[in-house]
Amino acid sequence: MSHHNPNDFALILGGSQGLGYASALKLAQKGWNLLIVHRDRRTDLPEIERKFEVIKSCGVEVKSFNLDATNSEKRTEWINLLPEVLGKTGKIKLLLHSIAKGNLKAMTGDAPLHTTDLQITANAMAYSFYEWSKSILDACFFAPQAKLLAFTSEGNERVWKHYAAVSVAKTSLETLMKYMAVEFAEFKITANCIQPGVVETQSFQMIPGHEELKASSIKRNPFQRLTKPEDVANVVYLMSRDEASWINGTVVKVDGGESL
Repeated sequence: MSHHNPNDFALILGGSQGLGYASALKLAQKGWNLLIVHRDRRTDLPEIERKFEVIKSCGVEVKSFNLDATNSEKRTEWINLLPEVLGKTGKIKLLLHSIAKGNLKAMTGDAPLHTTDLQITANAMAYSFYEWSKSILDACFFAPQAKLLAFTSEGNERVWKHYAAVSVAKTSLETLMKYMAVEFAEFKITANCIQPGVVETQSFQMIPGHEELKASSIKRNPFQRLTKPEDVANVVYLMSRDEASWINGTVVKVDGGESL
C-alpha cells in the first residue's frame, strides 16, 4: 500500500498531540514509518503511549523520543543517534515541524510581553524548524526529494488578542521557509508551510478569548464549522506525496476558505 521507499521515515517534531499527532496517524495509515519527537510530562506518558499504540497498529515502524526539540544540545545528541535509529539504509523523507510553545502575554499591564518571551517563542516556533532541517541536511540523513513542512497560522497577518509573540514567530517561520525553499533546492529538498484554519487544539485553548475567536471563525467559514485536525492531516499527507514535489516555498491554506 505504501507508494514510497520502505526505508523512508517521516520525522514529526511535536507529534504527541494536536495537529502533529493527527498527521502522524494519517501518515501511518498511508504506510509511512515514523520518528516522533515530543515533549510531555511523565504523568501524561501512559496516555501518550496509548495514542502511539494506535499508530503502531497501522503496521508501520514507530519510534518515539521524549525530549525538548527546542534545546540545541538535545537535538545534537538525537542526531548523533540517527545511524542506529535509522539503520544502514533508513533516511528521513519528510520533516514536519509542529512545535507549539509560545507566549500569550499582553504588551502592557502587570506582567507585559518581554523581549525574552519573543525570543523563546521565535526559537521554538521558527528557528528550530531551520535548525533541525539544517542539522539533518549536514548529517546527510535526508532521502532524495525530501520535504520540509511547518505549521503556520492566520495570526501571521491578523492581530489577535495577546498573540504578538506567536505572530512574530510565525512571520519569521514563513520567511525562513522561503529562504530554505530556495537555498535547499540544490539538495532536491522543498520547504513549505501549511496554514490551518482555527482548530480546537490544546494550544488553541490557551489563547485569551479563544471562545470568541472560535465563534467568529465558525461564522466566517463558508462551511460554518471549525477546521478539524483530520482536515489538516489530510493535507500533510497530500504534501508528502511525490506528486507534490513541485510545490515549493509557499503557504498552503487548509481552512475551507475561512481566511477569505
